[in-house]
Amino acid sequence: MDEGVRNVYSHQIAAICGATAARVRRDLMVIGYTGSPIHGYAVKELIESIDLFLDSPEGQRVALVGVGNLGLALLAYFTGRRPKLSIVAAFDKDPEKVNRVVHGCRSYPLSQLREVVGQQRLEIGIITVPAGEAQTVAELLVESGVRGIVNFAPAPLQVPPHVYVEELDVTQALEKAAYFARKSRVGELKT
Repeated sequence: MDEGVRNVYSHQIAAICGATAARVRRDLMVIGYTGSPIHGYAVKELIESIDLFLDSPEGQRVALVGVGNLGLALLAYFTGRRPKLSIVAAFDKDPEKVNRVVHGCRSYPLSQLREVVGQQRLEIGIITVPAGEAQTVAELLVESGVRGIVNFAPAPLQVPPHVYVEELDVTQALEKAAYFARKSRVGELKT
């Protein structure tokens, strides 16, 4: 939306999201926010309501395991971006990557993960280690009390049912995009 817009209508939000106006209205009612047919939704209040619904009021702290290229990129990306959801501790087994502060985040030896996760009450973990190490890291995170994991390693994780895992395979996503780009190009050549 344009800066300075005070009100927005469900059909405008729907067009941006690729949904129907009715779906937008139903979803916003779930979070406890309603607009008016005449004035639509007050943008500032709508953003605040969505923020309260999505983010914990006291915030959530995240552990990152793997301070390689991808881990460093995530640290750089998240610095200051989401104040209520922040990476506050990083872990690695490489002595060259620990005992320092990277993008405002302290990096610890992997051997201190249980202790730091417990002390800092971290609930979420991000895994950016090689595939062969991902399951071991996931088990360590779960044993330490983490209840949500974002896994960038190209290996599916086995965790208890009370732990949510979001699998993000960058290679698979790139291969999928390449396939559909190629398929689209072939379709254009035939016409």
